[in-house]
Amino acid sequence: MYKGSDKKIVATIEARMTSSRLPGKVLLPLADKPALERLLERIRTSAYVDEIVVATTTNRADDPIVSLASRLNVTYFRGSENDVLSRVLLAAQSVHGDIIVELTGDCPLINGELVDRGIEEFFSHDVDYASNTIHRSYPDGFDVQVFPVDILARVSKLTRDPIDRVHVSYYIYNHPDIFTLHNWFPKEKELFWPELRVTLDEQADYELLDVIFKRLLPINQHFGPYEVVDFLRENPHLLAINRNVKTKNALEG
Repeated sequence: MYKGSDKKIVATIEARMTSSRLPGKVLLPLADKPALERLLERIRTSAYVDEIVVATTTNRADDPIVSLASRLNVTYFRGSENDVLSRVLLAAQSVHGDIIVELTGDCPLINGELVDRGIEEFFSHDVDYASNTIHRSYPDGFDVQVFPVDILARVSKLTRDPIDRVHVSYYIYNHPDIFTLHNWFPKEKELFWPELRVTLDEQADYELLDVIFKRLLPINQHFGPYEVVDFLRENPHLLAINRNVKTKNALEG
């Protein structure tokens, strides 16, 4: 829990095996451990998150995700494959959460420190939604969104538009007339690198992430965004690995 608050904070991680561009990506090995396991290890260092829930689907193809969560003693929830909003909402409600930290399995570089920064920004600004993605400043792959379960429940009743149901918080940040929003930026100017892509969508992304984990883990098991950015600035040739990968926008699915 956050200091001075009695709200239960739940980190939900959306994960499925049927990615169109890179099937099974969340279980691809990063320095010999599945990407999802790496992310779970990193989120567990958060000082404020009370529980982590892997929000996967009822599709049998996602059974390996459930097996991994069970092996690691992490709570999981199985819901709709396409209605991701309801899946995340029900996942948080299944453990009686009050605040959602929405994360996705294709961002394995996120760590507890970054999550805690998002939680601090949410509580200190007393808003409906806090994120570092409304106006992108961090590299793509360090996306953290924080909002109350009650807000998402309200959104679930307000919209049945498929784009809102697939992109969980899309309706929230596109309706500043209804919800109070806060965008937070890096404290370290070195982290301001919105053009950098360190998310996991295609094979080239995977190859870059594997290099990052293999190089940084021996130096610091809990390396954070600063170490990632510093490493890539010192090794700019690595940026060529996934330079040609196109980032999809929300309307492309």
